Amino acid sequence: MRTLAITQNSTADGAIEMLGDWFDPQADNAEQLAELHRQTAASDALVLGRRTFEDFRAFWPAQTDDRTGITASLNRQRKYVVSATMTEPGWENSTVLAGDPVARVAALKEQPGRDIVVTGSIRLCHALIGAGLVDEYRLFVYPTVQGGGRRLFPEGYVAARLRLVESRVLDGSVVYSRYAA
Repeated sequence: MRTLAITQNSTADGAIEMLGDWFDPQADNAEQLAELHRQTAASDALVLGRRTFEDFRAFWPAQTDDRTGITASLNRQRKYVVSATMTEPGWENSTVLAGDPVARVAALKEQPGRDIVVTGSIRLCHALIGAGLVDEYRLFVYPTVQGGGRRLFPEGYVAARLRLVESRVLDGSVVYSRYAA
């Protein structure tokens, strides 16, 4: 069975919802970028909720001078958008997953392949976490306090202790931690 990994950027106070400008996807952070590319190379599917997909689709393909390589990587990556309303994704290598998102992602996990990554997509993450489908959490924690915003784990969710697989400081300020569920 494939690994389903949630990769998120987070504030020090645990918010993954961006209410401010604490995260810049094109910042010159060589170690963070290297880790992102390592994760992308180990995966062959990116699953996004409709809003996150639309944000990505509006931003990344429009980057004509992308020194990070993220645009090219996302264009190549197999992308799945969970949506009850979208019929045509309008971005190469994209497929709409209609119907029950938990069942559709569970079916993806059963198919042969490499890691499946979910990022952004807070409601989708909450559904996948609640269903027990997540195998790993990959967190990039930024040294900022936002004071609000939605968190990775749904309100009231209690989990057994996560197992720390790795942790390191990237680019002198962001703590990257990978946990097994």
